[in-house]
Amino acid sequence: MDYSTLIEQRRDRFAEVEQLITDPDLFSDPKRGKAVMSEHSRLKGLLEMWEKLETAKTNLEENRELAKEDDPEMAEMAAMEIPELEATIEKLSEEVQYALLPRDEAEDRDALLEIRSGAGGDEAAIFAGEVMRMYQRYAEQRGWKHEHLDSTPSEAGGFSKIVIKVTGEEVFRFMKYESGVHRVQRVPATETQGRIHTSTVTVAVMPEAEEVDVQFKMEELHIQATRSGGPGGQHVNTTDSAVQITHLPTGIQVKSQDGRSQTQNKEKAFEILRAKIFEIKQREQEEQYSAQRRSLIGSGDRSEKIRTYNFPQSRITDHRIGFTTHNMDGVFDGDLFELTEALQKAEMVQRLEEAGM
Repeated sequence: MDYSTLIEQRRDRFAEVEQLITDPDLFSDPKRGKAVMSEHSRLKGLLEMWEKLETAKTNLEENRELAKEDDPEMAEMAAMEIPELEATIEKLSEEVQYALLPRDEAEDRDALLEIRSGAGGDEAAIFAGEVMRMYQRYAEQRGWKHEHLDSTPSEAGGFSKIVIKVTGEEVFRFMKYESGVHRVQRVPATETQGRIHTSTVTVAVMPEAEEVDVQFKMEELHIQATRSGGPGGQHVNTTDSAVQITHLPTGIQVKSQDGRSQTQNKEKAFEILRAKIFEIKQREQEEQYSAQRRSLIGSGDRSEKIRTYNFPQSRITDHRIGFTTHNMDGVFDGDLFELTEALQKAEMVQRLEEAGM
C-alpha cells in the first residue's frame, strides 16, 4: 500500500505542531504542553523513518542495477548489499505502518506494574522477585527509570506482592503485553528430590493515571493508617505509617507501607488506586477491540496463562502468538526485546486489518 498521502498529512500536521511549540504560553497548561511535545516527537520520528525508508528503497534499486553490470567486482559488491537493504526496508516499513495507525493515548504513559505470587508457595514468591528484577533491567536497557511503590516480602525471599512504577518514553506501549499469568517450570532450590515444580505469578500492567483522569469523592473512600508489616521489606518499620485505602464503589483496596512517612505512603496508595480505576475505564473502552487483539494486550484476561519459562529446556514460550525463544539468561537479564517485537508485530497485523490498511 502507498502511504505517501498519509505521510503528507503528517508532514502538514508536523508544520502546525512546530508552530505550536514556539508559543511561550504552551506550558501554562502542563498537560497540553506535554501532549504537544509528545506529538512533535512522534511526528518527527515518523518523518525521519519515512526518509530512511525512501533512501533505502532508492539504494536497493541502484544496487539491483549495479548487480547487472559487466564489471564482476562492482556487480558482486552491489549484490552483497542487497539482502541487508531488503531487511532494512522490511523493518522500516513495519515501523512506519505502526506509526501511522490510530494512536492509543495510553501508550505514551508511564506504567505501574503489580506482580503477585500465585500457585507454588515459596517458589512463586521467589519467582515474583525474579520477574520484578527482569522488568527493572529491561527498563534500564530502554533508558527508563523505575521506582519501588509498595511490596509485601516473603519469608523465603522474593515477594508475595510488589508494585513498581516505570517512567520514560512510551513505557505503556512496550510494557502492556506483560499483563497475565507467567508460569515457571523448574527444580526449586528447596527441592531435595530433583522434581520439577510449576509455579505462577500474575502481572498487572496499568497506565499511570493523573488526577484529571480519575477524581475521587471523599465519601467514596475509606482511608486508614495501619501498622507496617512484612519480613524486612524496603523501608518497612514498626510504626503506624502504612496507609490502606478502600474505594467503596468498586471495592478496590490498596495499601502502601514502604514509604518513610504516612504522607508518602498515602500519596503512593492514591497513585496505585488511580491507576487501577483508570485501567477499568480503559478496559471498558477496549471492549470494542477484536477478541484476538484483546488477547495480546494488557487488558486481556489476567487469569489466562500468557507465558511459560521452562528452565530444564531453557525455553520461554509466549502462548498468545506461539513464539518461543531459548534466550533464558538474556530475558531474565532484561532482554525482552525479541518477545516484545514479536507481540507488537502480531498486534500490528490485527490493527492494520481493523483500520483497513
